[in-house]
Amino acid sequence: MQGNRQDAWTSDEDILLAETVIRYIREGRTQLEAFKEVGGKLSRTSAACGFRWNATLRKQYDEAIQFAKSNRKKFTLDSEHTIKYENEDQPNIHEVIQTLERLQHFYQQMDHHQELRSLFEENKKLKQQLQDYLSFVYTVNQALDKLKH
Repeated sequence: MQGNRQDAWTSDEDILLAETVIRYIREGRTQLEAFKEVGGKLSRTSAACGFRWNATLRKQYDEAIQFAKSNRKKFTLDSEHTIKYENEDQPNIHEVIQTLERLQHFYQQMDHHQELRSLFEENKKLKQQLQDYLSFVYTVNQALDKLKH
């Protein structure tokens, strides 16, 4: 019977990784820095975070990445060494609403996928239970046949 890996990624960990990487992109920082931060929080290597991002999550967050890139902030220091943020292009309200609706749809799909995964696991357990019961019934029938003879 194949079980979950001990180091399998949870949906909460995936969300933390995705949100952190997208925030770093928006802030003009590197993805490697994001992987390092998330790795520290999740007790994983930055390489593991990078692999998860590139192999699994990046495709799912393509629109959010593009939005973050288009709204990337430039950091500049003024004479008092305080940080100012300058948005390159301000998104209009319709773009923001569309993006939020897409994110909402994405999270709803994630919930459905999680529910499906749970149902598949339950189905797998029930099939195993049924197989165990059938084996037991077979053993009992064999014992009864021996008693009859």
